[in-house]
Amino acid sequence: MDVRALVYSPDIPGDLLLFVAEDEIGEYTWPNATIKALCEGQGFSGKFGETAYCAYLEEGEEKPRKAIVGGLGKTSELSLEQVRKACGKALKEADKRKVSTLTMVPWTVEALPVADVIRAVTEVAILCSYRFDRYLAEKKEGSLQSLQVSYEAPQEVDAIRGLRVGQTLGQATNLARNLVNEPANYMTPEQLAAEALLAGERFGFSVEVLEKDAIEELGMTAFLEVGKASANLPRLIIMRHLGNPDQPEQVLGLVGKGITFDSGGLSIKPAQGMGDMKFDMGGAAAVIGAMSAIAAEQLRLNVVAVVAACENLISGTGYRPGDIIRSMSGKTIQVESTDAEGRLTLADAVYYMVTKEQADTVVDVATLTGAAIIALGNTTTGVITNNDGLYQRLQAASEQSGERVWQLPSFPEYREQNKTAGADLKNTGGRGAGTITAGLFVEAFVEEKPWLHLDIAGTAYTSKEQDYLAEGATGVGVRLLYHFAERSV
Repeated sequence: MDVRALVYSPDIPGDLLLFVAEDEIGEYTWPNATIKALCEGQGFSGKFGETAYCAYLEEGEEKPRKAIVGGLGKTSELSLEQVRKACGKALKEADKRKVSTLTMVPWTVEALPVADVIRAVTEVAILCSYRFDRYLAEKKEGSLQSLQVSYEAPQEVDAIRGLRVGQTLGQATNLARNLVNEPANYMTPEQLAAEALLAGERFGFSVEVLEKDAIEELGMTAFLEVGKASANLPRLIIMRHLGNPDQPEQVLGLVGKGITFDSGGLSIKPAQGMGDMKFDMGGAAAVIGAMSAIAAEQLRLNVVAVVAACENLISGTGYRPGDIIRSMSGKTIQVESTDAEGRLTLADAVYYMVTKEQADTVVDVATLTGAAIIALGNTTTGVITNNDGLYQRLQAASEQSGERVWQLPSFPEYREQNKTAGADLKNTGGRGAGTITAGLFVEAFVEEKPWLHLDIAGTAYTSKEQDYLAEGATGVGVRLLYHFAERSV
């Protein structure tokens, strides 16, 4: 989708996109009296989720013009995510009506800043146009090809800034969606590393890839144990954006779970649904996408992202339930289940982050537990933290990105569930509070640094089309992490 900005003029040719609030519809300055009359005839009231379609002929023109009108609901309840959803519905209506180019009239609702709204609309235009059709013989193109976001002259600085960041975030999110949607026979650990290198070249961050021998030298035994059964060897992917060289001691560390396919190992998953386990590297995709956006926007802070990429398969060389393995930190782990593999790779990755990259703050993102889906469904990311101030920053980022988060408790009793007599830790805390105990397992390796754990098992992909997302990977975490980093500057 081509999205561009221009100064508004009533003489702009083509089809129009309008957003009208329910409680301001009587005061709204319609660009054309015919559009207002046609909307009134359809009973359009501006309620959230409503759309109206108008085709009309202006005096002196031979070809009818079209207008798509989206309802925003009440201004007192308006959020950026409601704008995104209203925009998604309107753009789908335009596509259905075979509109090729739309011009959005200037934003007039004072409840939200112009820059934020144009950013959100631009994101949605790019996200709505996404299709993962690489493996289809016949590709279906949408009719809507471009969106012009118009603004009044005094809004120009805010409008241009919003458009630029929206384009960056839309593209970075679609990059993450592509990585996750690829089948596991293509998206191996080696290929994921190659994709990170390409993203670094495109968006402007440095990438270092370590292979098995170098990983062994670091002592990342827990990580290597998970990948032992696969012929596709592991990769440690390290991405760096050093945007604040004057303060090298301040480093935000992002860690993404990078299991490119998860069979469950000897604790094998049910056959039904196992094909979806290509999504188990959603955390890795999120941090690659976030690094892309952070670097492209040249945020003035130091960010390092790490992905411990491997496959969790089954063979005679694989690790077993009951094994006791050593981690990079020196702590021993008793393997209760080979299907609790993600926390093993994260243990070494976050320890590497705080000891080798000297991160003073760590955020890990992982499709870690099915329990997160039971607790929060597919709409909300579960969060564990050891720092409430850090969580408040994440909440502010959530309001900007529209990606919902919810803090789960981390009482000392939950940590007890990860203890065992034969080793320092065991890799599952039992059936109860599974999302919490999995997160607290990772916490044991962050060396008491301020830390956030995001369990995106329920939000990394969707089995049905949503307001502005197609079925498949959502790219969750990219925009959330970007806004979190932005608030860390």
